[in-house]
Amino acid sequence: MAGESTWAVGEEPTEQETTSGFAVPEGLSVAPAESDHPSSEFALPDGLSVAPKAAPRNEFTPAHGVPAFGRGTPWQDRMRTMVRLPVADRPAPEFAPAAEAEGENAAPVPRVLDLTLRIGELLLAGGEGAEDVEAAMFGVAHAYGLDRCDATVTFTLISITHQPSLVDPSVSLSRTVRRRGTDYTRLAAVFRLVDDITSGDVTLEEAYGRLAQMRRNRHPYTKWQLTMAAGLLAGAASTLVGGGWAVFVLAVIGAMVGDRLAWLAAGRGLPEFYQFVAAAMAPALVGVLWAAGHTSGQGEAQAAAMITGGLFALIPGRALVAGVQDGLTGYYLTASARLLEVIYLSVGIVCGVLAVLYVGETSGVRLDPEVMTRAVRPVIQLGAALLLSLAFCVLLQQERSTVVLATLNGGVAWLIYGAMHDTAGLSPFAATGVAAGMVGLFGQLQSRYQFTSSLPYVTAAIGPLLPGSAFYLGLLGFAQGNVDFGLENLLRAVTLALAIAIGVNLGSEMARLFIKTPGLTTPIGRRGSKRTRGF
Repeated sequence: MAGESTWAVGEEPTEQETTSGFAVPEGLSVAPAESDHPSSEFALPDGLSVAPKAAPRNEFTPAHGVPAFGRGTPWQDRMRTMVRLPVADRPAPEFAPAAEAEGENAAPVPRVLDLTLRIGELLLAGGEGAEDVEAAMFGVAHAYGLDRCDATVTFTLISITHQPSLVDPSVSLSRTVRRRGTDYTRLAAVFRLVDDITSGDVTLEEAYGRLAQMRRNRHPYTKWQLTMAAGLLAGAASTLVGGGWAVFVLAVIGAMVGDRLAWLAAGRGLPEFYQFVAAAMAPALVGVLWAAGHTSGQGEAQAAAMITGGLFALIPGRALVAGVQDGLTGYYLTASARLLEVIYLSVGIVCGVLAVLYVGETSGVRLDPEVMTRAVRPVIQLGAALLLSLAFCVLLQQERSTVVLATLNGGVAWLIYGAMHDTAGLSPFAATGVAAGMVGLFGQLQSRYQFTSSLPYVTAAIGPLLPGSAFYLGLLGFAQGNVDFGLENLLRAVTLALAIAIGVNLGSEMARLFIKTPGLTTPIGRRGSKRTRGF
């Protein structure tokens, strides 16, 4: 064909080969292009470089700034402050030593949330307030680098939700708290674990190991030691309300028998309500039998002291204080459930004591409420208050290092109450409230010094202030058919119990309010909810 040249495969083309019309003429050269696509006109010139910009950790920054938290601050104060802030105002973790210790890869979110739930479960089952449980859960998640977490704490269910960003799906886990037990030694160990985690000294696997070891550890006191402590508590309480040595011994025996009956009911799988019924019947029966053998007014007074001592060991003061504290801090659902638990347990005590008192009344045993007078014996009563607080510490399974301080705190509470009520002649409600406030104040100071929970220093110390006498007189009024007298004394017992709970909470808040916390440098250190103004 014209204008074309052919060659065989593998041969070189001849000089007559026709080239393209767009070929570059001989003698000219063009620099090779760096890319098939032209670069942007706004490309950086050679020799210039810009450091990569880090992604912002918070999308919003409040106008007043975010609080600065130092590592020297107790984790309770730091995390409680952050929990009370809105999610958008919370500062992201600037550093997460606990997360960095896991290696190059961040800790898996599900495992961190699971560890957080397990820690919250132990705290809630141990009687800790809902706000402190939520603060501990948030502190653990924050230490491992999860800065968008919200915890929800109710009486039987706790949950936590983590949302990585505004566009990523959230991860939620929940856990049901079915079994509750009083072991303040385990509670203190959990607080130490949370403190180490928030300080960045514990990896995720180490935290799981320590948590498993806490669950395997046995209680520091045996069942028989707890039974003996219950007896000593009842004996000390009977002495506190005017009983003598014979009353002390019989009150100890009655409370120990009731405690063993409660253990027997628990071993048979009966609910806690029936355990309280069985535990309340034994000391009431001892008191009725004593009154049957001593028909004088003094014998009736001693019988009343025996029954009152047994009630001191059963009144659920710990649950009452926790319920009122949750209500005052805004956790109304948890507070309602705790107070309902107190009502059910109290009804169990009422059923046990009232059944025995009614049988005694119908059998001719005379129990006169007028003979129930409280003798003033300052030295003996102070010793009884100290013994009562000491026995309460054993029942709460406290660490031995906290027993002395908690016992002294109970003695101080009784001194304040005696000085205001017996010496100054003030109202028992005012004396109880002030004494409970001092218990909460000193307990909070001691817990801040030890970086642990305030419950071991508070719960046992309020033992001498419990309204056992008013509770007994109310039940006696119902047993004798005097409903008005019974309602009056039961209402008095409820009012005294609320005075104890509110006083303890107010004392704790006073300690946090007026003591400067290092590391909280902004004026919004402890933000609370605004009042609703009725709507």
